[in-house]
Amino acid sequence: MSENRAIAWFTDNPVAANLMMLIFVLGGLISLASMHKEEFPTIDPGVIRVQVPYLGAAPEEVEQGVCIRIEEAIEGVDGMDRFFSISNEGMCTVMIEVLQNVDVTRVLNDVKGQVDAISTFPAETEKPVVSAILFRGQTISFALYGKTDETTLKIIAEEMRDEISALPGISQVSVNYVRPWEISIEVSEQILRQYNLTMSQVADAIRRSSLDLPGGSIKTQGGEILLRSKGQAYSGREFENIVIVTQRDGTNVTLGDIASVRDGFQEGFLKAKFDGEPAVSVSIYRIGKEDTLTSAATVKEYLARKQPSLPQGVKTAIWIDESVPLSRRIDRLTMNAYAGLVLVLVILALFLRFKVALWVAAGIPIAILGAIWVFPAAGLNISSLSILSFILVLGIVVDDAIVVGERIYSHESIEPTRREAAIAGTSEVIVPVVFGVLTTIAAFLPILLLDGRMGSFFSIIGWVVLVCLIFSIIECMFILPAHLSHRKTENYFLHQAPVVTKWVAFQSIFSNALEHFANHRYRPFLEKTLEWRWVTWAVATFILVASVALIISGRVVFQFFPAVEGDRIYVTLTMPEGINVEYTEAAARRIALAGYETIREVEEAVGTPDGDTILKHVLESIGVDAARGSGPSFKTAGGSHLAEVVMDLEPYEKRPDWNTNKIADLWREKVGSVTDAVQLEFTTSLFNAGEALGLKLKGRDIEQLKSAAAAIRQEFALYPGVIDLNDSFRAGKQEIKLDILPEAKPLGLTLNDLARQVRQAFYGEEAQRIQRGTDDVRVMVRYPEEERRSLGDLENMRIRTNDNIEVPFSTVARVTYGTGYSSINREEQQRIIDVRGDVNRAVVTPEEVMAAVERAICTAGTSFNDPNNRCYNPDFPGVTVMLSGEQEERARSLSSMVNTVPLALLIIFALLAIPLKSYLQPLVIMSVIPFGAVGAIVGHFIMGWDLIFFSLLGIIALSGVVVNASLVLVDYINRQRRQGVDIFEAVANAGVVRFRPIILTSVTTFVGLIPLMTDTDPETFMFIPMAISLAFGVLFATAITLFLVPSLYLMLEDWLQFWSRDTGNSLTPSSAVKPVNPAASTPTETAT
Repeated sequence: MSENRAIAWFTDNPVAANLMMLIFVLGGLISLASMHKEEFPTIDPGVIRVQVPYLGAAPEEVEQGVCIRIEEAIEGVDGMDRFFSISNEGMCTVMIEVLQNVDVTRVLNDVKGQVDAISTFPAETEKPVVSAILFRGQTISFALYGKTDETTLKIIAEEMRDEISALPGISQVSVNYVRPWEISIEVSEQILRQYNLTMSQVADAIRRSSLDLPGGSIKTQGGEILLRSKGQAYSGREFENIVIVTQRDGTNVTLGDIASVRDGFQEGFLKAKFDGEPAVSVSIYRIGKEDTLTSAATVKEYLARKQPSLPQGVKTAIWIDESVPLSRRIDRLTMNAYAGLVLVLVILALFLRFKVALWVAAGIPIAILGAIWVFPAAGLNISSLSILSFILVLGIVVDDAIVVGERIYSHESIEPTRREAAIAGTSEVIVPVVFGVLTTIAAFLPILLLDGRMGSFFSIIGWVVLVCLIFSIIECMFILPAHLSHRKTENYFLHQAPVVTKWVAFQSIFSNALEHFANHRYRPFLEKTLEWRWVTWAVATFILVASVALIISGRVVFQFFPAVEGDRIYVTLTMPEGINVEYTEAAARRIALAGYETIREVEEAVGTPDGDTILKHVLESIGVDAARGSGPSFKTAGGSHLAEVVMDLEPYEKRPDWNTNKIADLWREKVGSVTDAVQLEFTTSLFNAGEALGLKLKGRDIEQLKSAAAAIRQEFALYPGVIDLNDSFRAGKQEIKLDILPEAKPLGLTLNDLARQVRQAFYGEEAQRIQRGTDDVRVMVRYPEEERRSLGDLENMRIRTNDNIEVPFSTVARVTYGTGYSSINREEQQRIIDVRGDVNRAVVTPEEVMAAVERAICTAGTSFNDPNNRCYNPDFPGVTVMLSGEQEERARSLSSMVNTVPLALLIIFALLAIPLKSYLQPLVIMSVIPFGAVGAIVGHFIMGWDLIFFSLLGIIALSGVVVNASLVLVDYINRQRRQGVDIFEAVANAGVVRFRPIILTSVTTFVGLIPLMTDTDPETFMFIPMAISLAFGVLFATAITLFLVPSLYLMLEDWLQFWSRDTGNSLTPSSAVKPVNPAASTPTETAT
């Protein structure tokens, strides 16, 4: 056999091999020390947001005046995937999803240009803000609380925000549960009439007197002197001194004389309680390369220093600390990785010489550290997903080293020197090994090319595996042969030591037993299966069908994404819009008290010692939306109708038998129904891909949309286990719509005059906007609060004509009462209503419910997910029903995978055809790929786990392993045939020769994943199904490779002989089966 020059060069130059190894190891360690650590990888959402404030406007006005005009302007911008908008009270928000692999900055500039060109926005709108949404990973959040007032908490919190922002490694800090500053100038109708003033005149007087204006400069002989007019007011007291009007007698009337100037907060209701005391929270976010662990530690040190200087009674408490689960998850996964590595080494040492096993196992850390070395260049970081990828790749990486090491080990018994053995053994298998690695990389192609947000998330696994495999092949080609050829077998440290002698004898027992089993047990059975190859194939097919039946029958359930519970329970309450805040507060307090009662019952059941508790903290908030979701989403505007109660629990270990879901169920039971509640939702999921149940209804007729949404909600409610049903359609506040009466026209009044004066009185006119420190403070002129509380105040209002004549409001205006919308959602220029819900996954899966609802709602031939045949129901024509939430992400990801699998299979076929020099033999190898999924399905059944999307990723990885092992086997068969060995004997010989490496690769992969599969920490539950797929799949793949692949190889020859009887070159069915003496036919290179 001709030796490979590169392999021979490195074998003869161990210094070069060692230097390469040191570069990988040291480079990896240096990168590891400098890389930041994060819970999950930073993903660019690829979303652009356009926001246009239209303060005081109702959602319909926002839709018509702003959102629709933006939608029309941006339609056709190149690079957009889709766009959707929400019209809330006072705000239009348009979200634009950019196509993958498209420059977000270019699309951002195009959108900004189109929006800036709109000249038809209402005059009261503010300047549009167009920005790309950046990923912000929350690092830590703390509550600032105590029995003090809102102003004190806000001032201290903003001071702490500024101080924390100046700390190293921290750039994004926000203060939550605080209202913005506002100076409210309140002038009564009586005062306006007394001084013959209007709101506009008061606002104009403020603008004229409160300003700083540069006046140029005077250039004198002594130099240049700047001129400035300095009169800007910054506080309520300064505004009170502004002169509004000068009377005939020369008396100045100041703002303080005619108005109540209140320097405080914006109107509205927003407050929070932390452990029952008034609170605000400060959140620190990680962006770019900032490190979660370092940032959290820095903030904790700051809080320890700051606490003594805080006013008496004001305290701080860590509320969210992502560094804790990050450290716990990384430590847990790292421990699993180390345990798996030790188990791999033990298995190798039992069947290979210890030094051979040691260098083979060393290929794992060398490959992983080499991969970490290039992480910064590849844009990868240390996260839970990257460590999971390392665990996943443990067995795959060692496969190549086992194949090469085992062949070198075998050749040492027949080659004159270890150098020749290393070169010959490596050269023999290097081609199938390299192409096997390439086929494994190709098998991960569907993961790398996944679409959607989930695709960006999961593709990290594919990239980490790809880089590890590249360094693995480098290590086993150049570094491993050098180490094995130059290892000492005599006169080394402890050479004759009793422990070493006993270990060698002990290892020889296992090694010889495996060889004996391969020759005297496996080979006779293999020959029987070859003789009955068609029966072998039929049995394997039956097992495949039976495993699929496990899924069809529901014994193994598939759900796209699991509900991984955390240590917090979120209860969100939505009351009717416009409701008195006292009702919302009372309902939230009742929910909190039920939560405390729940905790007491759980502690009694658990047997918590006196003075100890499983409840860490409780946060209650009123007036702010707490929508929890993944990725860019819309959040409804805040208001007095919104509330949230959050319980932070101790880890699961302190409350055995009471997981978070069980506690939430008990809490839900104690709360019961809440009077007038529009929505009451309990959430415990640590991770989610959106709502478990989600349908999007799109159309132009809002009444049809409402009817369809009601019908679909009723259908969902029929299925046991469906909870928290709701939809995005909400009745808004009661509205009074104004119109001008004919009697107003002779007075010169228009609808614009009427609307403007009503807005000034009840919403207010913005006289100025000033910068006070880091805060943007609005100065508003309006009626006093007591004159804006009833319909009578509107009726008693005076409207002023252009001639300054006062007329009663009721004589010039017509009033119509009605109810508006809470918000208006649109997508692709049509209105939409989302129907959402969750499921108790112990009762039913989202997939089961969605399939049943689709059958009930959609007419035959239509589907929620088929873009060419969208779900249609004659009961609500004009309404299109499609997936949303988790279901939409599921459909997008699975569709993307289905679309890329054929490409991956084509590449795998090409990579197999090249080394095998055949078009048909690759089909033999690829035909066993479906059989690899059998072990994965059975493994989930045995372990009691549902199949999830992570399971599919494990099956994809498994297909690469199956193909890799089968390729080396078929390559050896072809080598034997080229040497003139009879085909049947060649197949049998190949099975025996490949028996040890196949068994070792399978067992090492399985045991390497045992620590993760048996982990009981909820932090790792999401990742366990992937490990189950690969571990159990590899075990079943062993039988596939050792029995089914040889049988398929002979079956192919049967077919070739059947189609070309006259050639005489193919194997006949009768001549194929020739019993062979194992001792006489076993290849000599397997002797050890």
